[in-house]
Amino acid sequence: MDRLEVLLKHFTVSARMFHSGALCGINDFEPQKGLGQLHLLQSGELQIEHHKASIISVTEPSLLFYPRPHFHRFISDEKTGVALTCAHIQFNGGINNPLVQSLPAFLLLPLSELDEANVLLGILFREAFNQRCGRQLVVDRLFEVVLVNIFRWLMNRDHVPNGLLAGMAHPQIARSLVAMHANPAQDWSLEKLAKEAGMSRSVYASSFRKILDTTPLEYLAQWRLSLAQQRLQSGQSLKQIVDGLGYGSMAAFSRAFKMRCQMSPREWRAAQQA
Repeated sequence: MDRLEVLLKHFTVSARMFHSGALCGINDFEPQKGLGQLHLLQSGELQIEHHKASIISVTEPSLLFYPRPHFHRFISDEKTGVALTCAHIQFNGGINNPLVQSLPAFLLLPLSELDEANVLLGILFREAFNQRCGRQLVVDRLFEVVLVNIFRWLMNRDHVPNGLLAGMAHPQIARSLVAMHANPAQDWSLEKLAKEAGMSRSVYASSFRKILDTTPLEYLAQWRLSLAQQRLQSGQSLKQIVDGLGYGSMAAFSRAFKMRCQMSPREWRAAQQA
């Protein structure tokens, strides 16, 4: 199965364009709860400021990706400015989305690095900078395709040394991750996961920990918990969640949930609704 598709099937990502066109002078982007931002610079020179960090200069067409809420300031010429289109990014599951947790706080990437996306980016800029019927819908979907291209680029192990995306870039570890993502209810053991990866038990356990900084079974427990939280928010009953995620019993699910969240599933759902 497709390693990225399985993950995005459970934890979708959506985009909503909020700016397109010229941007001049000093512009502050305040953190917005639950939202990241993706900016695509078509032309112009831009300086970026983050709190207590040195100024970053961008002199070529680039993307600037903030997966999580993050203050940033853009500074450009007051008269000529820059040509920029921007979108809010929302990951289903919020901070519990395992993909969000694996992404850097900020990514600056020249558009020339996304060779295969040149046609896509050209279409996106044309749609964003022109008033056409269905413009918002089209641009939002194109931003989401750009995100997939970013994930593909990051899965190159030279770009992400560890974490989930690095694990998905590993040809053997990825097979076990896809198996857990696709079948969370299965009674997985270290031996079964090592077999999925085509590795010995000891080498698999050592490699998994080195790349993802956790054990395979702890990762599985966290994956199930992330899915459980998502399903609690969507209104699924506790029985459906227990049966669908392989917890064995309501008591086992409640214990596992409370151990990691310091509250029962019902208390957690009530807190989210409040």
